[in-house]
Amino acid sequence: MKEIKEKLEEIVALMNDPEETVLEKEVKEKLESVMSLLNNPEEIEMGEKETKEKLEEIVALVNNVMVDPEIDIEYCIPDVATTSETCDVSGDPYILATYVVSEYTRPTRKIRLSGSNMQNTPKVIADLVTFSIEQFKSEIDSVEMG
Repeated sequence: MKEIKEKLEEIVALMNDPEETVLEKEVKEKLESVMSLLNNPEEIEMGEKETKEKLEEIVALVNNVMVDPEIDIEYCIPDVATTSETCDVSGDPYILATYVVSEYTRPTRKIRLSGSNMQNTPKVIADLVTFSIEQFKSEIDSVEMG
């Protein structure tokens, strides 16, 4: 269902963009892709199942790699792992990294799991997540220590 909603939003955005010259052909192609999704709901279910499995694997990989005691990791991934008390389930799934610098200093970074990132393998995505967390920690260290 999310895919259909995204495709319809693209069409609406395209038609409402005053800068864009909307070609009838473009709108027709996008509508046809929505219709094919509606006509083949099993494809959507397969996609959702694959995405869920991919997200589960990402969580497992990130848990195995991220063992830094200064970094708290919370997951906001509905139906997979939701450990955050303030999880925003209306948006894209995400991982929230909190760097516990001191009792009063706890900067956070939200790492979204959506869009083109999800085209990669779970291992590549988990590597991107851990790299992003390490980069975040380095940025905070440079501010705190600098």
